[in-house]
Amino acid sequence: MEQPPEPVLVSACLLGRECRYDARHNRDSVLERELAARGMTAIPFCPEEHGGLGTPRPPAWIERTSASAVLDGKERVLTDAGVDVTAPFVAGAAGALETCELHGIRRAFLKERSPSCGVCNTHAGGKLVAGPGVTAEWLARHGIATEGVEGRRE
Repeated sequence: MEQPPEPVLVSACLLGRECRYDARHNRDSVLERELAARGMTAIPFCPEEHGGLGTPRPPAWIERTSASAVLDGKERVLTDAGVDVTAPFVAGAAGALETCELHGIRRAFLKERSPSCGVCNTHAGGKLVAGPGVTAEWLARHGIATEGVEGRRE
């Protein structure tokens, strides 16, 4: 008996959707082929758009140190102009978890270096730092396995 495809959450920009802050994408054809070969169905999701931020939008980063501090209410997410976008980032993270719960997803492939989706690296204090973004941290806190993907591989 054939197993049904495993649903996995995937940063929408990695699937070619032009939802990055600069209205570009990070399509990763290699990832798409790997998921198909492994019997996985990609469920695209952009936490920043889900949280209500438009595309294009100003670049943003975690205020000082970590996504954990943001989720614990100790720091904010700010645009390059200093506008507080914490609420949309947190709403996007919550939406990602809701999507996982709705589809029975236990694994996510997320765009590395994003202040939302970065798994190993994100932007904090205006520079690239080790640690997850807000959505990756929220998913990990709720038992979703996360894997960072750089994107733009043909």
